[in-house]
Amino acid sequence: MLSQTLYRLTADGADGADPGTARRFATEFLSLSATKIADGLIDPKLVLAWLFSALGVPGALTGALVPVREAGALLPQLALARAIERRRRRRFVWAAGAALQGLAALSMAAAALLLEGAAAGWAILAALAVLACARAACSASFKDVTARTVEKGTRGTLTGIAGTVGAAAVFLWAVLLGLGIVPRDPVWIAASIAAAGALWLAAGALFATLEEPPAEPDETGGAGALLRPFRDDPQFRRYLLARALMISTSLAPPFLVMLAGTSSGGGPGNLGVLMIASSAASILSSYVWGRLSDRSSRRTLAYAGFAAAAILGAGAALGLATGGLGGSWGAAGFIFAAQIAYQGARIGRKTHLTDMETPGGKATYTALANTAIGALLLLGGGFGLLAEAAGPAAVLAVFAAMAAGGGLAALRLGEVQQPG
Repeated sequence: MLSQTLYRLTADGADGADPGTARRFATEFLSLSATKIADGLIDPKLVLAWLFSALGVPGALTGALVPVREAGALLPQLALARAIERRRRRRFVWAAGAALQGLAALSMAAAALLLEGAAAGWAILAALAVLACARAACSASFKDVTARTVEKGTRGTLTGIAGTVGAAAVFLWAVLLGLGIVPRDPVWIAASIAAAGALWLAAGALFATLEEPPAEPDETGGAGALLRPFRDDPQFRRYLLARALMISTSLAPPFLVMLAGTSSGGGPGNLGVLMIASSAASILSSYVWGRLSDRSSRRTLAYAGFAAAAILGAGAALGLATGGLGGSWGAAGFIFAAQIAYQGARIGRKTHLTDMETPGGKATYTALANTAIGALLLLGGGFGLLAEAAGPAAVLAVFAAMAAGGGLAALRLGEVQQPG
């Protein structure tokens, strides 16, 4: 069976493993891989920003891309958590969220083909807001479903190898763009966004077929139930502290690009190079981080934090000494290294939350954590003001200190994986 083979190859599953276990792993792996590819094809920090420039969208709208995407994907989760906890079959929440992301992506592609200027910007931003909220439903439900359908010890691998597959596909697309084999014009970028929409629709349809055991609905409610994990669980508070400090790994790339300067030109010429750097880092590191997370997500978070501190600290030092990073190629090199650390932080914190005991409900823990981080990311816009006042190198120095603090905070977390 294909599912048995896939399970053995990606999760070191033993021969003759329970067919249901292998089938569930394969279903989630294929669904998640499709969404990872779609994420890369529609990356707001690179792809949509380039598209806005090509369509003549005002800069103020371009600056709203990342806040809309990040805040929209995180802030609604607390409101969604209780509704998810009351359902017996929660895979349909993820499936519906994936389908809605697909429809939103198709709307973006249509706007890119039919509109330009501010009209295109507003239409794409509106579709991005819908996509982000749909992603919130997927994020709030996925860990809960995975915790009940995929064995502990393979969950980090599932996330890691899906990330590798997604990054590999995006890498190939970036090479085609970088070499000019695929024209760097809005029509082809719109086509890639439409392909992302089709992938999300396919992922939602596949995930709906997952063999999910019924969950016990949680009818307890109220604000007190939602906030109980934060109030009563010290391990969860430590996890939030580590994760909050490590948002520096996700905020850093634009400041690395800013520090690199514009000597090599902007816009289309850089899109392929930056996508290649980001994708290559994910390809080389996602699976390794996933395997490490299945052994100790606590140590994975610590390693990622310390690595990010070293990389961003080096970027800050070089920027302060020379005023730059060596142009777009230098920025690509630092983005490559920083993306490796980011993947470790991302996979480590996902696996840690999935494997840790969550007496308040997995969806509630996930939503509470993501809502808190979403609020902090909105405040992260203040780093742009710091960059204007003191320069991007100073911002990178702050991020390096935050990442180091995140690594230290991670060391204080308990081990949530089975000793092995």
